[in-house]
Amino acid sequence: MACFLVPAGEAIITTVAEKIIEKTHTDSEKSKGIFLPRLKYLNTMLWGGSALLAFEHIWHGEVVPWFPFLTAASDPVSASEMLHEMSVVGVGMACVVTGAWIIMSAVAAAIEKRKDTPESEVTA
Repeated sequence: MACFLVPAGEAIITTVAEKIIEKTHTDSEKSKGIFLPRLKYLNTMLWGGSALLAFEHIWHGEVVPWFPFLTAASDPVSASEMLHEMSVVGVGMACVVTGAWIIMSAVAAAIEKRKDTPESEVTA
């Protein structure tokens, strides 16, 4: 019904954070750390997933171009179901995407660190 709104909300927050970081930090500060240089990947994953889910909900008639936009928001019983779906499915999807990004970032950082380490230190 509206589960795509939770990852979309997270995408808005991370996009704003990325823009603030771009303006306030120097290039050397941005390249430090495991997660900061890869924040754009998280934004892409969240925006892409939210857009795909929004399209699917539009396709099934759950999102309409007139107020209240979400068909489930038209009556209290459906709105309750929608909020439950958002809190369970939407939060779950956002956590899985963020968790996958954390793992991906950690693995990429480990690979980069291994590349930078001279071979004599790796074999020792």
